[in-house]
Amino acid sequence: MTAPEPPEIIEVDDTRVSCDGGGGPLGHPVVWYTIGDEGYVECKYCDRRFVLKAGAETHAH
Repeated sequence: MTAPEPPEIIEVDDTRVSCDGGGGPLGHPVVWYTIGDEGYVECKYCDRRFVLKAGAETHAH
């Protein structure tokens, strides 16, 4: 049995990110996330992990 593939990791410059799963119609509904103090957030649909780049600006609320 093979180990599951790790989630796709996407480095971003902003704490506010959106995810649609990629793949156009094969993706999922667009969802928005805010990266908190932990420096990353994972999509609840497709498990993509969005990681904040070092020195990136925080999103103005």
